[in-house]
Amino acid sequence: MKDIPVISVVGESGVGKTTFLEKLIARLKARKLRVGIIKHHVHNIEIDSPGKDTWRHSRAGADAVAISTPGKVALFRRVEGEMELDQLAGILGDVDIILTEGYKKGSRPKIEISRVEYSKNLISEPSGLIAIVSDINWDLGIPVFGLDEADRVADLLESRYNLGKS
Repeated sequence: MKDIPVISVVGESGVGKTTFLEKLIARLKARKLRVGIIKHHVHNIEIDSPGKDTWRHSRAGADAVAISTPGKVALFRRVEGEMELDQLAGILGDVDIILTEGYKKGSRPKIEISRVEYSKNLISEPSGLIAIVSDINWDLGIPVFGLDEADRVADLLESRYNLGKS
């Protein structure tokens, strides 16, 4: 089984991580790559829809609830504590690359989104970064891309991780 690259997209809250990820996912999918996403959230949230059957099953005490449709499968599972990123990556299935939104304290390679209106400092150590996406002209020996250069970031990921080549 091949090692699937896991890249964390990090940055200040509100800086545009989700917006950039939407663009990057579209560029990677246009290259016929299978993309997995893991969104890190530090607070407990209700993922299922209150009142729906799966929500009712879970609320009744089920430890795991899956819902299956012709096009998607979703699993809601109780856990004792936050799952490790590697555990989550292992259940995503057959993908070529996994991108995370968050995990800024994790050890995986990172792409930091940085905009001058949010901060003039990076939240990551430069040694952990493979790229910066910014409207600031950083000079740290790390590739810097503009906020609308998702295609160039896809180029970097494809060449660095030999994506799409079996």
